Amino acid sequence: MNKLSLIISVYNKPENLNLIFHALKNQTFKDFEVIISDDGSGEEIRKLIQDWKESEFFSITHVWQENKGFRKNKILNKSVSMCNTDYLVFIDGDCIPHHKFLEIHNEEKENNTVLCGRRVYLGKELSSNLTIESIENRSFENITFKMILQSFKRNETESYSVEEGFFIQNKFIRNLIINKNPSILGSNFSLHKNLLLKINGFDENYIGPGIGEDMDIEWRLRKLGVKMKSVKNLAIQYHLYHPKTKEENKNFVYFQNIKNNINHYCENGIVKNEN
Repeated sequence: MNKLSLIISVYNKPENLNLIFHALKNQTFKDFEVIISDDGSGEEIRKLIQDWKESEFFSITHVWQENKGFRKNKILNKSVSMCNTDYLVFIDGDCIPHHKFLEIHNEEKENNTVLCGRRVYLGKELSSNLTIESIENRSFENITFKMILQSFKRNETESYSVEEGFFIQNKFIRNLIINKNPSILGSNFSLHKNLLLKINGFDENYIGPGIGEDMDIEWRLRKLGVKMKSVKNLAIQYHLYHPKTKEENKNFVYFQNIKNNINHYCENGIVKNEN
């Protein structure tokens, strides 16, 4: 049995998923299974997954639902139910993991704790020029002076948050730079499966992007008494450029109502309320 499950949220863009698979082949930690949490992708994704299954570099389970709009939380719940391990790592299908990404999530895990990572935002040009070779030889992980200069501009089409790409293991330095009150980023967090089951997983009342896959989860886990632990500058990932996703205002309104509720357990989650 594998030690952890990596859940990858995808919707089309097979070229991105192929890059992720190559990065997973390159991981220093090998004892994992992959769960593809697919919110209605087409045949290209299915064929790519089948090709990688046949390569047998790692175990892959493809969990798919019909495309009826953005229903990420629903397919995430199905994916959690398909996991064969008791420790879950979540990433998005536009985020390439550092070669020690899974090693860090495995080594740093603690009971009653969520590991909270961050990501480097690769600019439009850098994202489009990313190659399989640069992933396999790990050169894509190098933070260049040009990226640092772009980061100061905070321009959406250029790289930013590049400081998140420096791999720092020294505990003294980490204590100086890490956020003492970290938060969950939906594309880079991990936890024991039993913690997610205690809050009944992701709330499927969130329809559309934003809040439901991270802020809401964190809010309910904190109500349960779960600790947040930063793996900033350790569990590194690289976000591929795309135009900024607009969050649904109705999700924000729903979340404000949820915050007035003391209950950490959502009714429309992994287990459905039949009343």
